[in-house]
Amino acid sequence: MPLTQAQDIADLLNETRTIALVGISDRPDRPSYGVMKTLQDHGYRVLPVNPQIAGEHVHGEFVWARLSDIGVPIDMVDIFRRSEAAGEAVDDAIAAGAKAVWMQLAVVNEAAAARAEAAGLKVVMDRCPAIEIRRLQLEPVGSQ
Repeated sequence: MPLTQAQDIADLLNETRTIALVGISDRPDRPSYGVMKTLQDHGYRVLPVNPQIAGEHVHGEFVWARLSDIGVPIDMVDIFRRSEAAGEAVDDAIAAGAKAVWMQLAVVNEAAAARAEAAGLKVVMDRCPAIEIRRLQLEPVGSQ
């Protein structure tokens, strides 16, 4: 079952340090752009992923084409894709050895969530980590 309880979500966010953000945009008016900055400001290392802008930089971080290109351990994959496209990102997260997948607001893919859970990953759907950090009043990572 995807995480829904406040304490479970807080625990996931507190144990996470590195987040791959799939579907980053380099446009300031897009939600992924602002969420990446909020996560960075909270102390996370955020590795942006988008094949259309690979090789560029967003908020000072190199944009990767694919999760498999990153080459460093990933704690959580934050997915800014449509629900029907989230399955591919989840499969990539499993293959990359991520510990958790987080599907953004309005992103729900039960089959992908089940695959992730079967592979041992924690799953959150239809939520935004930036909103949850504020709602749960979490301290910046590394300061606990």
